[in-house]
Amino acid sequence: MKKFFSPLLFGLLFGLFVFSYGDVSAQLITPGDQPANIGVSTSFGGSLRQGILTIVNYVLLFLGILATVMVIYGGFLYVTAGGDDAGAEKGKKILTYAAIGIIVVLVSYALINTLIGSGLGVEPV
Repeated sequence: MKKFFSPLLFGLLFGLFVFSYGDVSAQLITPGDQPANIGVSTSFGGSLRQGILTIVNYVLLFLGILATVMVIYGGFLYVTAGGDDAGAEKGKKILTYAAIGIIVVLVSYALINTLIGSGLGVEPV
């Protein structure tokens, strides 16, 4: 039975990998690829506000991922405490601070994108 499933699984995974790629026409040169337009694409769209918004969004994304990892770590500590009050308290504290961090990141994201994005004509997400 194992000899049957191994080639079947390989064929299925190989087929999903090969046929998941669609048209390769993304390599075509578009009018925006001209050398005169490179400065605009590398300078955050040519606007200081857009540059600040992009950088702040990346920082907030990193902080959100970090807070999510801390929720997982705190939950792991809390679950594996095994009756140890010190371990459970440490896990609860990490969970509490990570939840507060996620709330702060979400509020910051909404506030920054509303205030800075309003000057760009960007629709808030």
